[in-house]
Amino acid sequence: MRIESVLTVSESKRLIAKGVKELEIVKKALTDGMVTVAMGTTNTYVAEEFTGQRIAKFGYTTGLTLPKGREKKLRLDIPRRPAVVFRKGKLIEGLSVNDSVKELKAGDVFIKGANALNYREKVAGVLVGDPTGGTVGNAIGPLIGRKVHLVIPIGLEKCIPSDIVELSRQIALTSEANVTSLFPVTGVIVTEIEALETLVDVRVVQVAAGGVAGAEGSVRLQIEGKKGEIEKVERILEGIYGEEEFG
Repeated sequence: MRIESVLTVSESKRLIAKGVKELEIVKKALTDGMVTVAMGTTNTYVAEEFTGQRIAKFGYTTGLTLPKGREKKLRLDIPRRPAVVFRKGKLIEGLSVNDSVKELKAGDVFIKGANALNYREKVAGVLVGDPTGGTVGNAIGPLIGRKVHLVIPIGLEKCIPSDIVELSRQIALTSEANVTSLFPVTGVIVTEIEALETLVDVRVVQVAAGGVAGAEGSVRLQIEGKKGEIEKVERILEGIYGEEEFG
């Protein structure tokens, strides 16, 4: 049995967040170790799924990509939510994302979104404007050195046609201060595809992208599976259709 679904950007983020929560490595770390949810737009949804609490939009983000001039129309000066870090299933108060990295060990999970994705190669890219490397620059060495799982929730809307590693090298050759750097990362990539395939025993493929009247940035997915599994998918999707736009 096969069905088709079109997901807006915000609906995709909600679906991805639900999928991240159900990853086996995440469930194990929530029970036995630590899980850190770095700030970001998709990670706002991840943090909501983990805490069961709604988070004010822009209250758990750092750098943002906005249409030119739109920042003047948005409330971006709202209070920041404290870092979402769990130790053995309990939310830790007063520990920052960067400080949590110092405590992570093998088997723990660090969740960080990205800005670009080469899906075929399973390589993501994080835009970096901070000269010290930002969140990813602070975390990547300890994550690799201690064998911490890096989970990367990212929508298919962020797929680009370029080799991200080569692109990062090309950008590094420029000296213009207003050009953002691109940090290549690999880890457990979770797009809409992996989210659905984690939640339900189905096979998912993307067949198109884009739209108008609110469907800009959307993805069109075809989902194949047994009738009972498709019914589960439909129930999940009904629960996320209509997710309000992030902004």
